[in-house]
Amino acid sequence: MPEKKHPRRGSLAYAPRKRAAKQTPRVRSWPQEDEPIPLGFAGYKAGMTHVFMIDDHPGRSTEGQEINVPVTVLEVPPVRICAVRVYGKDIEGEKALSEVWADDLSSDLSRSVRLPKNYDRQAAFENTEKLVEEGRAEDIVVIFHTQPGLSSVPKRKPELLELKIGGDSVEEKWEYCQDLLGKEVKFSEVFNEGNYADVFSITKGKGFEGPVKRWGVKVQTRKVQQARRHTGVLSPWRPSRIMRTVPMSGQEGYHQRMEYNKRILKVGEDGEEVTPEGGFLRYGEVKNDYVLLKGSVPGPTKRMVFFRKPMRKKEGVPTSPP
Repeated sequence: MPEKKHPRRGSLAYAPRKRAAKQTPRVRSWPQEDEPIPLGFAGYKAGMTHVFMIDDHPGRSTEGQEINVPVTVLEVPPVRICAVRVYGKDIEGEKALSEVWADDLSSDLSRSVRLPKNYDRQAAFENTEKLVEEGRAEDIVVIFHTQPGLSSVPKRKPELLELKIGGDSVEEKWEYCQDLLGKEVKFSEVFNEGNYADVFSITKGKGFEGPVKRWGVKVQTRKVQQARRHTGVLSPWRPSRIMRTVPMSGQEGYHQRMEYNKRILKVGEDGEEVTPEGGFLRYGEVKNDYVLLKGSVPGPTKRMVFFRKPMRKKEGVPTSPP
């Protein structure tokens, strides 16, 4: 008889399934933009609701009709640009060469990083200017921090993140970042209604789970003498070791995940427009600017979500405000 085969249980795409290093997501790649603009933003997940909109996707059977669309509501208070960082290359590779920090830093920022007491901003500025003029600067980014105290998130400790700036010329980036240093940036200055964004977040944590829930293996029949919700055989005689592809128990959830091309349906400034009576469950009222994002977003309420300019732009999709 031919040997019976079946697909393996569960995907190894994200193995090993360990807990995320921290609750702030990490962005490792950025898209290319022609003009110097921030390529991302950060907000907090408030909850979900639904909207009625005219289906503007060409070719669909409901095109031109009113449809019901599930949306995620995210509160996006302004972020503050607190520093400019210059990267360069040497024999050891790419590394940070210089930083210029703003003068009037928020007192809450001391909860995330130790602020310098005697900081010579003028000397740091002159050093960075010299690096740019000499052509030693390969790239320029900004460091920003969130302001959770303006939202309904019950904390004051801000997230500190590095943000890429678009453009090809280092000199243009440096001029743009000088104007941006120490100022607040709103979500509407980075994204518009109808745009698409890649979304980063840390998923809900499930704790220690067995192989049935974690990998989707089959629950064994009632005649099994031992446990039923386990992997039948962990390894063969040869090789006489447990391989990494064997579905086993372990951490489930609390992983960093990213979703491409989430459409921004609405950007508003008055949170009362979307806050239900009594506030969102486990979140409260939306007090600042908000975003309605089509579909779901990884993670529970109150978790930080990072928006990035789309890396894989779709063709043939509507890009105008719905």
